[in-house]
Amino acid sequence: MAIEKVKSYLKQWNMDAKIIEFDVSCATVALAAEALGCEGKRIAKTLSFKVEEKPILIVTAGDARIDNKKYKTRYGVKAKMLNPEEVETMIGHAVGGVCPFGIHKSVIVYLDESLKRFETVFPACGSDNSVIELTIPKLEKYSGYESWVDVCKDWQE
Repeated sequence: MAIEKVKSYLKQWNMDAKIIEFDVSCATVALAAEALGCEGKRIAKTLSFKVEEKPILIVTAGDARIDNKKYKTRYGVKAKMLNPEEVETMIGHAVGGVCPFGIHKSVIVYLDESLKRFETVFPACGSDNSVIELTIPKLEKYSGYESWVDVCKDWQE
């Protein structure tokens, strides 16, 4: 089960006990925000793409959407999300619980600028009913991110 992989991964920083598991689904931004009682924009959604046949993850704010022009400028290809079967095979988590923790080593993680406006955000933890609250510096550390990117729209306040 992917949440067990995430717990094991976060245990190296004694963060496994900080994972929050709900009795309800948190598989979407709206469901996670409702379960947490917070604004949807603070949910750190993790999107899975393929760039030159290699999987990447982009963690964005809950209210951000991929801007195809920015994406193509950054990665040199049109944005192509992985299908659900590819997500589980190439990333290591199923849709609804995708996060940048406990993933396959070949996956490159990027953090989108839309997250920088928050002190803390809530990414999933490998299952459709789990989240963890992290500061941006902790998200950077635990995600093993490659770099910050600016590939989203509709989030600027």
